[in-house]
Amino acid sequence: MRTSHTLAMGIGIVAVALVLAGCSAGTSTTTPSSSTSGAPKSLTKVSFQLNNPPNGSNSGFAVAVEEGFYKKLGLDVTIVPGTGSSLTAQLVSSGQATIGYADSTATTQLIAQKAPMTVLSTIYQSNPNEVIALSGSGIKSIADLKGKTVGTPVPSSQASMLPLFLKANKLSTDSVNLVNLPPTSLVQSLLSKKVDAILGSLDTYQVQANQQGAKNLFTATFAANGVPTVSTSIFASNSYITRNPEVVKAFIKGSLQGWKVASTNQSKAIADLKKLWGASASPTAAEELKAIIGGNLLCAGGAKYVGQATPASWKTTQDLLSQAGLLPKGIDPTTYYSNKYLPANSELQACPIAK
Repeated sequence: MRTSHTLAMGIGIVAVALVLAGCSAGTSTTTPSSSTSGAPKSLTKVSFQLNNPPNGSNSGFAVAVEEGFYKKLGLDVTIVPGTGSSLTAQLVSSGQATIGYADSTATTQLIAQKAPMTVLSTIYQSNPNEVIALSGSGIKSIADLKGKTVGTPVPSSQASMLPLFLKANKLSTDSVNLVNLPPTSLVQSLLSKKVDAILGSLDTYQVQANQQGAKNLFTATFAANGVPTVSTSIFASNSYITRNPEVVKAFIKGSLQGWKVASTNQSKAIADLKKLWGASASPTAAEELKAIIGGNLLCAGGAKYVGQATPASWKTTQDLLSQAGLLPKGIDPTTYYSNKYLPANSELQACPIAK
């Protein structure tokens, strides 16, 4: 959930997602068609299921559409808004969608349960989760959370990973007073001081708090404080990958071209997002994208390239999520992902991102 504006879209978005994604499941084209001159002769239709409504977190894909990157690679891409990573992962797992975009926690959990799908490219190299507190709360360090009331969005990856975060910082769930809150009331509960802190994220809840006048917030990201897990990724059903390997490669290439523009020309990316989605685009999309780039989400965890998580990051993710009981222990992390559909390293955007 990103903003109150996007929540109102929820029911309609799910309906659209099911219809469009369901239609796409029958697509079976081996390669994007092209003429001998290199220009596409006909375009291969691809439906792409997002995890969220249109906002800064998916602006790179809007760029790929509006700047014609997909079309130049022979693809006619329809982007379907989403209402959460869990639903998107389930849609792909059940065959109602073919290519999706979701947090690694949701996708790897299903893959560990034998869901036939594979992560193809990781955009968020680190989860954006963080603790957020007002400047007058008395919270100036993670240790200061002891005895405080902390609002927790449910369901969420923040809630699932909280025990790991607390343990890594020498606290326990008994050390804080947890209050389960719907995501829509999380920021308001913080601003009205009904809770001392909230479990949010730097690319959404922190943006919302700042937009509503909060200054000098205390923040502590999970990733920088013991819980660095790979996060939002492009993934697809194995049957679709097998039938359409060249389409998958073209889609990944076009998507990463879009994210290169989004990371180096944020104003163009937001303009493309608004051009594609109009009034449906998040009103705080510019601030969200700024937080994503400024928070180093695209190049965290020692990543060498945007879109390609390191084997070490995947191993850390497996270890941490299995400790929390979110994944079975002992699974080889390569079970979850494949880099064979990525462009050559020479074509990928290098980390760190040039200013």
